[in-house]
Amino acid sequence: MQEIDTATLHRLCQQNRPFALFIYTPMCGTCKLAERMLFVAREALSRQLPLYRLNINTAPALAERLQITSVPALFLFCGEQVTGRHYALHSVGFLYDVLKTLA
Repeated sequence: MQEIDTATLHRLCQQNRPFALFIYTPMCGTCKLAERMLFVAREALSRQLPLYRLNINTAPALAERLQITSVPALFLFCGEQVTGRHYALHSVGFLYDVLKTLA
């Protein structure tokens, strides 16, 4: 999962392709667990899916614009449109099903 900043996010949105963005903070234990589950789910799909991560501490304006209420969060994008937002990243199976929609 590639770490990105808000400038890169803006460029990705302009490509008008679907991708997933994992939003986290470095000191969040639940975020670390969710990231490991995302890695397993992505590997199970056996495809290189467009999955990125962003430290929300470095992007307060983005947090306000997207109305991010908590971390960890997984946002699905198609271009600039948010097509899905998930705050409860329940299990590897749940994340597998979410990521499968991008394939």
